[in-house]
Amino acid sequence: MVSAWERYNKAMNVQVYATAWCPDCRAAKRFLDDHGVIYTEIDVDSDAAASAEVLRRVGKRAVPQLVIDGEWFQPYKPGRGLLVDELHERLGIPRV
Repeated sequence: MVSAWERYNKAMNVQVYATAWCPDCRAAKRFLDDHGVIYTEIDVDSDAAASAEVLRRVGKRAVPQLVIDGEWFQPYKPGRGLLVDELHERLGIPRV
């Protein structure tokens, strides 16, 4: 039997704008992987258009950026790290 979370996860469109050298990007992708979230990774170092899109949307070249069903979200805050509670809420991931 498929849970409500699994049905929702398969319906979500999640993109991660990231770089290979960014530790916050690795932490965000690890969170998504650990929770079975299907996502498309976009490397802003190798994709000039993606880098320009981040700059246009955010006003600076800050990664990681998540786009969840078209809504942009920065999943970390300097000094606070990965925003775990916000990720759970935005992605509809139940807390166990």
